[in-house]
Amino acid sequence: MPGILFTHSYFYRFDAKQWKARQPYPPYGTIYAAAVMRACGFDVALFDNNLRKKVSDILPELAARKPDYLVIYDDGFNYLTKMCLTRMREAAFELIASGKQHNCTVIVNSSDATDHYDAYLEKGADFVIPGEGEITLRELILALEAGAESLSNIPGLAFRGSDSDRSITVRTAPRPVATDLDALPDPAWDLVDIEAYRQVWMRHHGYFSLNMATTRGCPFKCNWCAKPIYGNRYHSRSPERVAAEIERLIGQYGVRHFWMADDIFGLKPQWVQRFRDVVKEKNLSFKYKIQSRVDLLLKEDTIDALVASGLQQVWVGAESGSQKILDAMDKGTTVNEIKEASALLKKKGVEVCFFLQFGYLGETKEDIDATWEMVQRLRPHDIGSSRSVTPCPAPGFTKK
Repeated sequence: MPGILFTHSYFYRFDAKQWKARQPYPPYGTIYAAAVMRACGFDVALFDNNLRKKVSDILPELAARKPDYLVIYDDGFNYLTKMCLTRMREAAFELIASGKQHNCTVIVNSSDATDHYDAYLEKGADFVIPGEGEITLRELILALEAGAESLSNIPGLAFRGSDSDRSITVRTAPRPVATDLDALPDPAWDLVDIEAYRQVWMRHHGYFSLNMATTRGCPFKCNWCAKPIYGNRYHSRSPERVAAEIERLIGQYGVRHFWMADDIFGLKPQWVQRFRDVVKEKNLSFKYKIQSRVDLLLKEDTIDALVASGLQQVWVGAESGSQKILDAMDKGTTVNEIKEASALLKKKGVEVCFFLQFGYLGETKEDIDATWEMVQRLRPHDIGSSRSVTPCPAPGFTKK
């Protein structure tokens, strides 16, 4: 079968803050897509750029493998790779050029390419897959291998027209998001150089952590969030399937800490309670961190179930200590909920971390002062901050 080389455009070294933190995670979304294609019988390989020094490192791999397809598939589960990072776009363009130099059919799926597919096609990509990518990728490559005369019936594609008119971009119907996540194969963890990640974690933190995801999408409507990959729908893997993957990763790699990379963890009613029960039934012992919302962390029985299953740390989108700014963001939460959730989580021994956003439209010095006053009063375990400078194409935000 034809060969597919998967790669991605995120380099930790190009992101100074994250490189300094030394907490690298494998490209989970990329190895999910690789698993889907391997299940179809294709020969798949991964060139993981996370710990690489330069984009050109891929050239010897392309020369040696001579893949038929170069798939630049960014990790849609990692919030770092969903940001509009100029250096990531530049790296992706370099990867496209490298693939074309080695006569590959180049296919791109990423947050940025979803929003700006014409820019990627202009740089030489043969196809861009906007939004969720695995099923479209499978249908596309199978159609290409079958010599299909037309690709316009495959949902979720962007490509240039025929050789006679390359100026026209063909955009097929949107691809519905996957709803049965348990039907997907487990990510192709064997393609990852696990030891390279383990060494970084152990050297700088004394423990090893891996990433995984239990859901896709977010039903909330914060107007600054582009949500370009999985949209406003929310679908979950079963607690049984998630626990089984954790069990395998513990057994294969000895990992005892996980980052659940969901946009919102445990939103589905009773999911957390069932997950706790399955973890107990399997006698699994591990710690994990999640991302969530403060309004979902106000029930003591929910927190108890999370803690019983191994929860150690929660990152919440606090965003601002000013109710005016939270309302302007359409955040749907209150400063008082931030306070209440923080107190309850700390009471249960959970580390509370804040995502904060500065520079939102209309923010004043008084709003910033309110945010810092909230931080000083609640004293989160850690803070991740961002500035609203050049927004991604989030409809609610750009209209403002």
